[in-house]
Amino acid sequence: MSEPLPPCWRRLLCCSPQIEHDVETAHGVLHVTMRGVAKGNRPTILTYHDVGLNHKSCFNSLFNYEDMQEVTQHFSVLHVDAPGQQENAPGFPAGYQYPTVDELAQMLPAVLSQLQVKSVIGIGVGAGAYILTKLALNEPSLVEGLVLINIDPCAKGWMEWAASKLSGWTSNLIDTIMDHHFSTEELTENKEIVQTYRLHISQDIPQDNLGLFYSSYESRMDLEMERPVLGLNDTTVTTCPTLLVVGDTSPAVDAVVECNSRLNPTKTTLLKMADCGGLPQVVQPGKLAEAFKYFVQGMGYTRCLCWSVPTAGMTRLVRSRTHSASSVGSSDGSRSRGPSAHSCSTTL
Repeated sequence: MSEPLPPCWRRLLCCSPQIEHDVETAHGVLHVTMRGVAKGNRPTILTYHDVGLNHKSCFNSLFNYEDMQEVTQHFSVLHVDAPGQQENAPGFPAGYQYPTVDELAQMLPAVLSQLQVKSVIGIGVGAGAYILTKLALNEPSLVEGLVLINIDPCAKGWMEWAASKLSGWTSNLIDTIMDHHFSTEELTENKEIVQTYRLHISQDIPQDNLGLFYSSYESRMDLEMERPVLGLNDTTVTTCPTLLVVGDTSPAVDAVVECNSRLNPTKTTLLKMADCGGLPQVVQPGKLAEAFKYFVQGMGYTRCLCWSVPTAGMTRLVRSRTHSASSVGSSDGSRSRGPSAHSCSTTL
């Protein structure tokens, strides 16, 4: 367990400004929330939520957790809400054409440019993880690292498409999205959290807006990534350090394992969380915050952070991110530019 935050940190956290922006892009307006200001040469933490959620319902549990606040004390944070998914979002006009997931990714560089963000560490869940991966493939110089929760890199096959159409005739959108987030076991056993999110999905986001975002994500194409061959300079894969995260009872386990098989093993870690389902950032924020701290450490941002002794479950994660890294420090928390030596699969 981490030490309590010093009183001065608590005051700073309470006073940390949060400014909302509506940013015009080539594919429409994007609502974002910026907390803090860019700090030296450090990247901004960029979040993108899953379908049925917004940045608050997806990430508040994680970012309000004490260990995570120790990290965000030293980085600015930019939360993105997909079009029409933010709190109190208005409905779209008749005939509105919702952006494709490729276009949602293409909207992000304009947002970063307008807010003077030079680079990011992305944290995405589900649809948001897919979108941030597209950003990393399209604009590798903007993305220093990725934490991808419940990512599915695959387009729907014909059988899946037919099954989803049949399901759409026999169940409503809310049930479909609940099945996206939770396993059958979770829906049966974790009644409190399931009811909380069912109410949020049904009441807090305009249902037409929600349906448009869900349809956009369901129409995604395969992420064109292929594990690189040793000795070849392959541009069909993300080049940044990547942490893949999935709960051990999540509906997304197979998809995340598939994504892991497509990424560069020297820069990728797969973290499977025990006793956790489809919302690890909500159910296990402490474990995820600890993993994120050591992921950032592995990227070389160590001078600006106070590190506790890693738990046994984190030891392999730390080693995989830092095995061959050399420290290049400065008052701005400059990081090592060397790649990680190993990838690993860790279960917490």
